[in-house]
Formats: sequence, structure tokens, C-alpha cells
Amino acid sequence: MSDEVDTGNGSSEEISEYSVSNRLPAVNKKLEESGHNAFANPVEFYKTVMMDGKDTSARLHTVFQKYIQSKDPKDKTVFRMQLISPFWEHMGAVARSYAGSPSPSKKYALRFGILHPSLLTPELRDFFAKIVDGSFQDLSIYYLDEWVKFVGLGKIRASTTDEAPVKRGNTTGHLNALLDKASGKAEGNKSLLLEKNLERGRLEENLTGMAQYICKHDENFIFPKVSDTYTEEQKKNLQDLQDIAKSLLRIDREMASLLKELNEALEESGKLKDKLDEEIANSAVSTSDGAVAGIDLGAIDTEFGSVRQMAKMTIGRQGNAFPILTTEFFRCQPATTGTKENILGLLAWIESIDSEVFHRAYKGKPNRIVPYVIMLPTYGDYGICWEPYDKRNKATSRGRIAIPMYPKNLTVAVLTAVADLRWQVAKEIASYYWMEEGLTGNYYQWFQAQKLKGDVKMFFIQDYIMWLTKESEGTQKLPKEVRSTFWRYMPFPQSLKEKLKDRNLIYQELYQKDLNRAMSDGY
Repeated sequence: MSDEVDTGNGSSEEISEYSVSNRLPAVNKKLEESGHNAFANPVEFYKTVMMDGKDTSARLHTVFQKYIQSKDPKDKTVFRMQLISPFWEHMGAVARSYAGSPSPSKKYALRFGILHPSLLTPELRDFFAKIVDGSFQDLSIYYLDEWVKFVGLGKIRASTTDEAPVKRGNTTGHLNALLDKASGKAEGNKSLLLEKNLERGRLEENLTGMAQYICKHDENFIFPKVSDTYTEEQKKNLQDLQDIAKSLLRIDREMASLLKELNEALEESGKLKDKLDEEIANSAVSTSDGAVAGIDLGAIDTEFGSVRQMAKMTIGRQGNAFPILTTEFFRCQPATTGTKENILGLLAWIESIDSEVFHRAYKGKPNRIVPYVIMLPTYGDYGICWEPYDKRNKATSRGRIAIPMYPKNLTVAVLTAVADLRWQVAKEIASYYWMEEGLTGNYYQWFQAQKLKGDVKMFFIQDYIMWLTKESEGTQKLPKEVRSTFWRYMPFPQSLKEKLKDRNLIYQELYQKDLNRAMSDGY
């Protein structure tokens, strides 16, 4: 997969020009002015992290000592590979402990993959100490320590997987799915209500203007004491008022229905939340091995198994699977490290160009659903989509994407995750017809016609990157058929389309096709 991308996260001018208002908030602070002192004593930091999990810490410590003391490059390579499994196993134990006792050392070990701060230069330690803590949680962008804790608290459903063991007799997963569905229904109804409210406002404004116009009469020259009769235009407005009144009554019925459904969904969410809290408390109290009230350790264990699979997928077969953060392998700059702020900026840039990237239909209307973003402390180069949405709640549930924090190119890492999400959502919604209809169908048919070999999704991801980074700037890099498919099914904002049509005949023809489809009502 190519990672030759000219853009970082787009200039602020580019983002503001094409973005839709109230999408993703601007980042006002990327780093703290002064950092914390959690890395000041590397030995104490290491001891605190190694306190959890007697067996796992002993295995990890043994191999880690061999690794740092080794002088022979070949031996060091062997020990580096041997560290992978013990590290992940011990981090699972740290995750269990951190959920109930959130110490800074455990937090940063989980969040950044820092086992011993001495493996980092003083400059890098200072950089990681200045990364903003706990920002943008409301946007569902999570560091690993936050993610596993929210799963343990039952606030987020554990990720589905065929490989991670599921704890029998635990109903939190089912309750979480029901809660997600009820919450999603509430959010979907809120979105539709806002849309209906705007539509009603526009109609009422038209109605007021028409009424004022109708009530204005010229002087009657034949009998001045009586105002003149309605003009032909006023008579037409009187007829139009009847149509507006019917539309307003229709919208009122729809809003009443949506408000009723919203109230029911909110009540159901409240009841399910109470049940879930009770279940988690009972599960934690009855669990041995250091259980803490309110924390489902079984859910954390299950989720950490999924997280480890996600990490492997971001790294790939040829990547660097070493799980510990060290200066030796860290290759990022502050602006290209996978912090929340940097990833938020990239997501905003992507949505400013692919404006429907997070849209799914709800009751026939587009509903914007930003996916959960899990940030993994790996040296992987590609983001992934773990789930396009909950299979039991296709309409309103959030998808899940995972992004490596230390890639060669953060822009590519985020783009691959979003492209993967784009493909999987379109494919799942098309169901049996994914090779025939819509985005995936048109792309697949072109893929077959070209007699290309390999994974069609990987070709799509590469082309998506070109669509966002090159074609959006007017540089033709895609085949004609692919460009036409993307133009229709992943459209640029109208303002960007109009800018491109004036730049090149190719885009002008695509723009004209839009107009033709709109006129024939076939778009």
C-alpha cells in the first residue's frame, strides 16, 4: 500500500472552506505547556507497572532483562521477538488492575506502551509528558487505557470477535447491545427532529411572508373607502398557503411521532442503564482475583484479546511487532504522532472532503454516526475497521476503527481506517448485492473488468487515499471509471465540485452528469 501522501492533515484554510459547520470541533491545544512528572523516576515507574500479575510480570521481567543487557545484535533480535507475548499478557493484567486503581504509571504503560521510561530520550519523555490528558472523550476517541476501562464499566459494549473467549452466564454483552440500540434510536430521532424543526421553520417563514404579502392591498380608485381586490399573484399565494398548511400539519404529525419514540427510547435507555450497572456490580463482587465493585474484569479480559488482534492487524505480517515504546523505533514528530488531537484534525480534514463519510440511513434519512476510534500504541502503519456497526443495530450503532499511534505516516494510517470503514459499511448495507450495486458493486465490476488480482478492498483503500489527497485537488490519478464511481457514491461537497468543474474538463463532465441525473430524478 502506498504511503506517498503530500498532505498532512490539510491546511486550516482547506478544512474551513469545505467543511460543514458543527462537524468536529477545532483543536485549540495540542500539547500542555508543562508536562507531568510520571516519567521522572524510571525505576519506580517500572516497578509500579510490574506489580500487577505475578506470573506475567515474572515472565516479562526475565526476558526484558535479557533484552536490555544483551550486546550481540542477533541475541537482541531474538529477545525482542520473545518479549512480544509476555508484554501483551502482562498488559492484560495491568488493564485489570488499572480499571480499579488508576495510577499514572499504569495509565501511561497502557496508553503509550511505555514499560521503562529510560528507553526514551529526555526529549521524548518530555514530549509524552506534555500530551493532553483526557480530551475529546465525548467524540468517542479513546486511548487504550480509557477504552478498556469504559468496557469494564459497561459504558461500551465489548468488541465482537471469533477468537476472544466469551464469559458464560454474563449478560452484560446482551444488555450493552440493547442499550446501544436504544441510545442509537434516541440519537437518530433527535437528528430527525432537528431536521423536521428546520423544515417547519422554513415553511413558517414562507407562510408569514405570504400572509403579509396577501394582506397588503392597493387603493381602490372606483370606491376609495374599500381596498382593492386580490391581485392574481395574491390569489396564487392563497392557494399556496393551503399546500403549506398541509405540509405543516404533516410535519407536526411526524414530530409528534418522533417525540413519542424519543421519549420511549430515553426511558428504555434509563432502565437498561440501571440493569447494566446492577449486573456489572454483581459480576464484579462475585469475581475473584482483585475484583472491584462496578468493574467487569471478564469484559476487560475479553476486550484485551480483541485489542491484541487489532494491534496485529495494524502492524501486518511485515511490520514491526515490538510492543514497547523506545527511542530506537519511534519515528514520528509531534505533529505526526497518533494523539487524540492529531487524529481529530485528520478526521475533520477527511470529513471536509468526503462529507458523507460517517452517514448511514435512518428512516430513509442520512444520519451522521461518528465511529469509535481506538488508538493503539503500536508501530503499525495502517488503521483498520474492526466493526462497521453492530450487526444487531445496523441503523444507529457506532462502527469501530483502530489506529496505530506510531506509524510512518499518520495521514495514511487514518485514511486506511476510514477507507476500510467506508468499504465495509457499503458492503454490509448492500448485503447479497454488494458485487452488483452501489459503491462496492460499481467498484467491483470495474475491478473484474480489469482482470485485477488480489483483495478488492485493498485496491479500494489505495484508490480512496488518491481520491482524498489528489483528486480533491484536481490532480487526476484514478482511472476514469473509478473516478466516476467515487464522484457519485462518495461525493465531494458542492462547493468543491464547483471549484473542480472550473479547473478541468474531466470534472466538468462529471458535474454535468450530476445536473442531468437531478433533472431526470434518477440520482
